This record gives sequence, structure tokens and C-alpha cells, in this order.
Amino acid sequence: MWLIFAILSAIFAALTSILAKVGIDGVNSNLATAIRTIVVVGMSWIMVFLTNAQTGLHEISTRSWIFLIASGFATGASWLCYYRALQLGEVSKVTAIDKFSVVITFILAFVFLHEEFSTKSIIGCILIGAGTLIMVL
Repeated sequence: MWLIFAILSAIFAALTSILAKVGIDGVNSNLATAIRTIVVVGMSWIMVFLTNAQTGLHEISTRSWIFLIASGFATGASWLCYYRALQLGEVSKVTAIDKFSVVITFILAFVFLHEEFSTKSIIGCILIGAGTLIMVL
């Protein structure tokens, strides 16, 4: 099931880039990010209540709160930078560089989470890095 959600995530991420590039025309990138964020927050809370997940709110540990909040700040910074980059650059180049986050994530997972690299993942990271470089040059 994770694969289906991962594929859907990629499709929606692609749509996000195209829709954002069209929608951001003539709009301050920070304002555009805020509008997008309001929609995401609304959708997220609707899903929380539809799935009755709000009952677990009081069970979240302090450690989880800290890391979820930090993740929120990282997401916000990413979105603000992404929208500004979209406003200034070509969507195909911006998204290619944005997807380089896959390589950065692999490295961070290795360093901080002690996940193991396989030969396949190392080759994949090299290919993604090379592909990103080729796409933006």
C-alpha cells in the first residue's frame, strides 16, 4: 500500500509545481506560500477528524512534539524557498533541484538514523545527482 501512496505523492507533487507556477504569477511568493499552507492545514485537519485521529493528540510525547514542530519549520522553510525559486526560475529546473532532496535525505538518514546504504541506493544517489546536474545545465 505504501507504493500506491508514494506514487500518488509524486503525481500530486508534480501537479503542485505546475499549478503553483501558474498561480504564483504576479503574487508575492511568501503570500502564495501562506495561501497554500492554509489549504494544507485545512485538508490535514479534515482528515484528522474524518479518521477520528484527534483522540491520539494527548498521547503524543514531548520528544515527538519537538521533532514534529522542527519538521514543520523545515517544511515551512522549504516551501518558502521553493515558491520563491518557482517565481524566479523555470519549473523544470527548480523541481529537478528540489528532488535532489532525495540524495540529501539518504545521506542524512545514514548519518543521523544509522540507516544502511545498499549498493543499489548508492548507485541511485549517484544517478539522481548526475540527472539533476544534467537537467539544470
